[in-house]
Amino acid sequence: MEFEWDPKKAAKNLRKHRVSFSEATTVCGDLLGTTVPDPDHSLAEDRYITVGMSSRRRLVIVAHTERGERIRIISARELTRAEREAYEEETQK
Repeated sequence: MEFEWDPKKAAKNLRKHRVSFSEATTVCGDLLGTTVPDPDHSLAEDRYITVGMSSRRRLVIVAHTERGERIRIISARELTRAEREAYEEETQK
């Protein structure tokens, strides 16, 4: 799996959310992670949201799209408390 992103967007995301896009790529390796469509944020392209545990042991939500064979990361942040509780409840089933 190959990833790409805009370096300026990645720097802005790191300052705002304290999650690097490099860390965000590791969420895709979480076997309990979940990916769902995100139709609310773009009419021009299919977008997705993936939630999972990063390599730094943080629950992270990643917005991304597919560009050919690559996954383009749009944003990444840690889950809110409510999102974390919902994720943990869902993965406990």
